[in-house]
Amino acid sequence: MDDIHLFPLPAIGSLFIIGTSSYPNGSCDGYTALDEPRRNYVFSSSSVPGYPINTDIQRTNIWVRYVGIGGDTVIPQCAPLYYSGVYYPIHLTFTHPQSESETPTTGNACGNTGSCCNYNVAIQVIYCSSGGFYVYRQMNNHPVNYMGYVTYHRNCVADSCGPLAECSTTKNGGCQCVSGYKIPPKHLPTNESYGCQDINECEETANLCGPHSNCTNSPGVYNCSCLEGFVPSDPALALNPTRNPCTDVNECVESEKVCGGFGKCTNTPGNYTCTCYNGYKPDGPFDCQDIDECLNKTVCGPDANCTNSYAAHSCTCLFGYLLTSPDAIASPLNPCLDIDECANTPGLCGLHSVCTNAPGTFHCSCVEGYFSSTGVLWETDVTVCESVDDVLAAIVPPEGQSKEMYFLNQMNQQLMENPDIVLPEGVSTATFTSDISLQVMEANSTDTSSLSARGNTMDINLKALARNNNGTASAVFLTVSGMESLLGASFLQTENHTEMLSDVITATLPKINHTQLSEPVNFTMSHKRRLAEPGLMTCVYWEDRGMEYENGTKGRHWSVNGCWVVFYDENYTVCSCSHLSTFALIMQTGETVSEDNPFLEWVNRMCVIVGLVFFALAILTFLLCSWNPKINNTARLHLCLCLFLSHLLLLLDYTYLTHKLVCSIMAGLLHFLVVASFLWMLLEALQLYLLVQRLSRIQVIQREGLQKKYLFLIGYGIPLVIVGVSAAVKRDGYGGSKVCWLKPEQYFTWAVLGPVCTVLALNWILFCVTIWSLRPTLANMKSDVSQSKDTRLIIFKILAQFVILGCTWVLGLFQSTMVFKYLFIVLNSQQGTFLYIVHCLFNKEVRDEYRKWLGCSSSSSTPDSMKEAPSVSEDLDKAGEERQNKGTRPG
Repeated sequence: MDDIHLFPLPAIGSLFIIGTSSYPNGSCDGYTALDEPRRNYVFSSSSVPGYPINTDIQRTNIWVRYVGIGGDTVIPQCAPLYYSGVYYPIHLTFTHPQSESETPTTGNACGNTGSCCNYNVAIQVIYCSSGGFYVYRQMNNHPVNYMGYVTYHRNCVADSCGPLAECSTTKNGGCQCVSGYKIPPKHLPTNESYGCQDINECEETANLCGPHSNCTNSPGVYNCSCLEGFVPSDPALALNPTRNPCTDVNECVESEKVCGGFGKCTNTPGNYTCTCYNGYKPDGPFDCQDIDECLNKTVCGPDANCTNSYAAHSCTCLFGYLLTSPDAIASPLNPCLDIDECANTPGLCGLHSVCTNAPGTFHCSCVEGYFSSTGVLWETDVTVCESVDDVLAAIVPPEGQSKEMYFLNQMNQQLMENPDIVLPEGVSTATFTSDISLQVMEANSTDTSSLSARGNTMDINLKALARNNNGTASAVFLTVSGMESLLGASFLQTENHTEMLSDVITATLPKINHTQLSEPVNFTMSHKRRLAEPGLMTCVYWEDRGMEYENGTKGRHWSVNGCWVVFYDENYTVCSCSHLSTFALIMQTGETVSEDNPFLEWVNRMCVIVGLVFFALAILTFLLCSWNPKINNTARLHLCLCLFLSHLLLLLDYTYLTHKLVCSIMAGLLHFLVVASFLWMLLEALQLYLLVQRLSRIQVIQREGLQKKYLFLIGYGIPLVIVGVSAAVKRDGYGGSKVCWLKPEQYFTWAVLGPVCTVLALNWILFCVTIWSLRPTLANMKSDVSQSKDTRLIIFKILAQFVILGCTWVLGLFQSTMVFKYLFIVLNSQQGTFLYIVHCLFNKEVRDEYRKWLGCSSSSSTPDSMKEAPSVSEDLDKAGEERQNKGTRPG
């Protein structure tokens, strides 16, 4: 826009004159400050929200002062149309006063609707010398909408226009962005910032730096550089898109050996290509070498050896392979095929064994429950498979060592003597690795007795054992990875599905006479895989009773006696055992058979559907009925909404359970609704408590409880924070395979249990305190309230409020019996029913509304059995009026 010439005004220094300030009362000391930055006469955007802004049409007989980024003085000359956030700008047609006076300077302000001055508005101006500013008062309304006053900065200082903007002396006090910045078309300036943002010159101007160049934007400026393979025409000068543009670098000319001694260089724009001469192939980016046909893995086909020679090559099959056609040479058309030794020679590995074919060879292993007679080494035609019982029975261990311990030591010795051994992954053998830890401790030692082997640990009180064994005790802790394939999960006598989830560990106390433990030993065992949804975790030990059962099996098996789970998560389990001799401790998962109860599921579904119906009725009633202004139904309405949606999501869980992403989203939404429901229960309890407290102070109840903004902040703000933090801490914590809810890993369910338990505890306390505080109030109520003809109705309302506040959720802690399961389902699914009965059906105003909706006359003579059954709020309201009357009655 063109610059506007503005009349000079006195400087700040000239405003300090000796004397007594004089001005009309309410002008310099009672003005209204207007801080609207868009009033600055240089601001020209017409795309801001709310444009055009109509704020000045009705502002009459009010002293106003303009402050902030927009300016402090109304412009004295015409401004263009559509500037300053309005259609029609207003300017003064007279000179501002330059001294303070009790008599305002009066003149006309002129509105520009097309010819600079179309409408005159009477206006008064006062110069306030104590602050060096002007105040204005519009004397009459101007008749045109979207007409407003335009301002400028009378005296420009460094921060007049805020950050990244400057008060321009060339623009006569107008605000404009510094170089390289501009205001977005739809941005409305604020008092904190004029809104200047960096101009991305690279995006606004296509090919700004010229061809073959990069344009890099920076705050307020931009930089140009040539692409790789290009340089400025004159490298000694700076890049200029018109006078010194980017040109291609001819790498083939600049470097003769760029492609090596046997390659040809071809220049391309910004790059170059190399091609080898015939008979050569690339060897790196700058060299060509003789072609070795054998480097081509397909020249002989798979499973064949290739031998390179001058201008030729030969192919032979690997050991264990034969050509498809023996009369032809090996090639992709005549590949080498693996010889299946296991299929060609039945019984190759012997009795109770498994033969596993492998490319070019085969492996032998024993079936589960059997072990090779030569240990971890398999010797063809020598090794036989023996049962684990026979292997252990044949062992004669050294004194002080168990058979199992000796067996594991021998196997460990074989592994150490044959480090290159490769054992097949079969039914009963795998690659065995072991780790052993030994600790000796005296009775007076201050060290802790903790042993570790391959990520597993054992915590044992060796000091107590040392006191009973001549002052010294020692412990050995051994972990064998792969041993679980021998002593498999099938040795656990259970009907459940079992899985070996850890290494086999062995603990013993060598050379100790008294092995009686003073306290249990704890074993921390790492899982072989991370558990997403753990089943039944069981700590077991290897028990050898040395007897044979009727079915022919011997008394060696995994037992749970004396061992139990202390703690587990998806990564490890802590087991505690009360005995310690020579035993192996493993951990396994079991899929427990759940007892389905179709009738309980049917009752649950029917109760939820009934509850949803009453929730819907209560929501419609709270929204559509005209309520007593003293009753605040906000908490009840939103409690119904949250519970309705959460029950509906649970009811329809099967529709989205199979969709992983949808299931996770619904689980997060359900988490939010459940926490919000309990917080609205807490707010309802708090509303009731505050109402009773007012009664105890003999106050007339104006309106129940807290303001709506605080209710919404607590009811929805806190759940949003809880869900947001939970999702940020554990992104994959929502979902599941059986129900879309919080996954139980790492106690993630406490993200909902913590808030719920806290709210239940507070609701219990508030409910009890409320009932206790209400006793003297009920005693002083009139006979139509405190001595109701049907006292059972009062008791029902109190019990219903107990359910509405969610206190019955405590029944969820007692689900071991079927009675508590049914009570929990029925009571907590019917919160909507109790809400509807107590706050809707028992409210006379609501029943009158129902009659109007049904077309019944409000003066109907039909008897109403609930006319004397007010709601809880009505009860307390009457009680408040009763106590107020008693408190003001002369004594």
